Amino acid sequence: MLKSYVLAGALIATLSGAAMAETMNRSTEGGVTGRSEFLTTLPQNALLVSNIHDQNVYDRQENKLGEVKDLVLDRGGRVAAAIISVGGFLGIGEKDVAVPFDALHATERGNKTWLTMNATKDELKNAKGFRFDKNKGLWTLGAR
Repeated sequence: MLKSYVLAGALIATLSGAAMAETMNRSTEGGVTGRSEFLTTLPQNALLVSNIHDQNVYDRQENKLGEVKDLVLDRGGRVAAAIISVGGFLGIGEKDVAVPFDALHATERGNKTWLTMNATKDELKNAKGFRFDKNKGLWTLGAR
């Protein structure tokens, strides 16, 4: 009887060790450590949301086009679109338009991130507008 308990214990220890080793091997790939999946490194030259949200967007000639009001993530966690507020004066008469996130280009100038895109102010003003539906908690097609 004691022999079967020892064998059972050894089997459990072996299986537990193998499972833990597999977890550690899988978890340490890509900068993740342990079972909690905490990062030990971050991507170099990453673009921070704080450097995008509420930032002005300029055309290639450095004319202000609008301001980033929101970022839209797909279900996979990737940023799919940026909502840019265009037109108007002091918040009056402006509208929000959606552009593909990869249409924005970030450059560093004087320790500041500048956002540019290859579009004109008129193109953005003529784009379909979106509005934020507070009840649904998402952006919906709104006024033109």
